[in-house]
Amino acid sequence: MNRRTFLKWAGASAAAPGLAAMNPSAAEVLAVNPENVKARNRNRSTVVCRHGMACTSQPLATVAALDVLKAGGNAIDAAIAANAMLGLVEPMMNGIGGDLFAIAWIEKEQRLVGLNASGRSAYDFSLKDAKRLGLKSIPRNSPLSWNVPGCVSGWAALSGTHGKLPLAKIVEPAVRYALEGFPVSPVIARDWKLAIEKHPTLMAVFAVDGRVPEFGDIFANHKLAAALEAIGKEGADAFYRGESADRIVAHSSAHGGRLSMKDFEEHTATWVDPVSTNYRGYDVWEIPPNGQGIAALQMLNMLETFDFTAMTPNSAEHLHLLAEAKKLAFEDRAVYYADPEFAKVPTEALISKEYGKSHAKLIDPRKAATELTYGDPALDSDTIYLTTADDEGNMVSFIQSVYSAFGSQIAPDGTGFAMQNRGQSFSLDPKHRNCLEPHKRPFHTIIPAFMTKDGKPVMSFGVMGGDFQPQGHVQIVMNIVDFHMSPQDAGDQPRIAHSGSPEPTGGTMRAGGVLEFEEGIPDSVKVGLAERGHRISPNTNAQGGYQAIWREEGPRRYFGASDPRKDGMAAGY
Repeated sequence: MNRRTFLKWAGASAAAPGLAAMNPSAAEVLAVNPENVKARNRNRSTVVCRHGMACTSQPLATVAALDVLKAGGNAIDAAIAANAMLGLVEPMMNGIGGDLFAIAWIEKEQRLVGLNASGRSAYDFSLKDAKRLGLKSIPRNSPLSWNVPGCVSGWAALSGTHGKLPLAKIVEPAVRYALEGFPVSPVIARDWKLAIEKHPTLMAVFAVDGRVPEFGDIFANHKLAAALEAIGKEGADAFYRGESADRIVAHSSAHGGRLSMKDFEEHTATWVDPVSTNYRGYDVWEIPPNGQGIAALQMLNMLETFDFTAMTPNSAEHLHLLAEAKKLAFEDRAVYYADPEFAKVPTEALISKEYGKSHAKLIDPRKAATELTYGDPALDSDTIYLTTADDEGNMVSFIQSVYSAFGSQIAPDGTGFAMQNRGQSFSLDPKHRNCLEPHKRPFHTIIPAFMTKDGKPVMSFGVMGGDFQPQGHVQIVMNIVDFHMSPQDAGDQPRIAHSGSPEPTGGTMRAGGVLEFEEGIPDSVKVGLAERGHRISPNTNAQGGYQAIWREEGPRRYFGASDPRKDGMAAGY
């Protein structure tokens, strides 16, 4: 607190020494000031442990992961346990009604594996259907935005291939808290305050006696407990061929949706090879499209051509180059990123060093670009992020989402969870790679990341936050590699976000877009950016939510970082 703020606070206290000031109510003591949350981007210590580590956005999820590790599970089991818990305690961001992606280092195989557990559109939903309905875009709060949720298929694939414990044991902590109830944490309480009273199906699940829970209130979800118990006993079939699928399909059919049991029965998660670029000696890995991870790699390839050794972190010179690289990468993102099973996506060309160098030449170090177009490579998303590591050396980078807050804002009758609205990300332009087609995966924003050096694991990390995620990944990598910060310091630094680029559903950038800043960026930097032609937003908002685990050998140690912008923590043993 600076001197002026302190004196103002002290003066107000001295002027009002009455009983109310001396004895604040419980509500006053427990109130969470949103303005304070915006500024929570400093002051945490890096957590270091030898045997196991978990970093998540809610303490109960971190503890659930550690309990599973101590019960004989590995990092894969722990990641699933944390995700199951987060679906309960942070339901507006994630849950079994959504999708997931993961990158895992498998120690015994000495390699990275990638998993795309995003869902596909209904077989019975096409561009012709959308046109017949008069749609200009897919409505966000409608069963038409539903795809088959991929989360549970991802759990089954990860657990069945690389896990150690049965699913029943893994989801046990979440089931217990869903039955007994848990106290709602402060940042999540703020996010819960979305006007769910406008959505009866959400009120039926996520309100307590008709009231949205507040910080410290106890919340239980018996319907979710039943769904998780069934998944634990019967595996993914309990979801895709059982009661959950029946209820989702019934609600969809009754309210104009298109999902059928065939869509659920034929859903599969897909193992994929992560893709990478080398940034100053470190290999940064992402999941290939239909996600946006390669935008981070494109940005890094451009930024690598500039010398940051003489620049100050978060200076106007640094942030200008970051924003300009983002603009160029997102022009390509809007055109080329789509489901590779349906469209030719030039991933290798887009993330090549040659393409990055040629694009970097389009960046003027002194002037912001206001009009851009996509490149011409050779043609051949609301979220949680968590990461875990174990005593064997396995590490998992894991991201899961229902897209918007509470997804489609529909919880099908009897399910205990909200359905995602990721189908809203399809374009209705028949010429677009990301256009709506039956049984197709839409463009996805959620992206896990990983970093290796000389073929060995260095860091599992991610930054949630829709379109911000590639920008967040790049800021973390630059803070560590260019500016030599610790993993915790790299996440504590104030961030910037550029908005206004075209989307994979259409649109064009206007007047160069807008830069938005977290608190902590000096006004002098904003002036320097404005002088370069950037439009500056007057708003300050927290950008993203970061977790990371850094690994060192000789002996092995894990260094955990957790974002103070969220309720969570890094912990290990």
